[in-house]
Amino acid sequence: MISPADKKDYPVLIAVWESAVKATHDFLSDKDFEFYKKHIPIYFEHMSLYKYKDNKGVVKAFLGVADNSIEMLFVDNESRGSGIGKILLDYAVNKLNARNVDVNEQNKQALDFYYHFGFKEVSRDEYDGEGKGYPILHLVKSDE
Repeated sequence: MISPADKKDYPVLIAVWESAVKATHDFLSDKDFEFYKKHIPIYFEHMSLYKYKDNKGVVKAFLGVADNSIEMLFVDNESRGSGIGKILLDYAVNKLNARNVDVNEQNKQALDFYYHFGFKEVSRDEYDGEGKGYPILHLVKSDE
């Protein structure tokens, strides 16, 4: 189900990203959506990527981790709510020891997801990593 991803997987990972972002990031302008989409392959180069395939071998989600941080966790819109996000999150936390994640403040669905699984807000930045006006909340998994 979960296996490492590499450059040959980038097109399908970008398609998953696009499906997920269109469903959850309604706060992004069209211009910024295109900006991030163009930069996704660059971001991929700075993390370890893992893909989730269903029992038919179709990639439905992916995870990107760098050091002890979840950099990306995206589930194809049609598969949201099926438990794949939880499977990838468990893998990130328990197999890869990822305890941190940054989430767009406006992405309530993602925030609720991480809060549900024991992440707590520790700080906030007014701008994202590209200097755009999308506030970022820094979350840490508590060991309670």
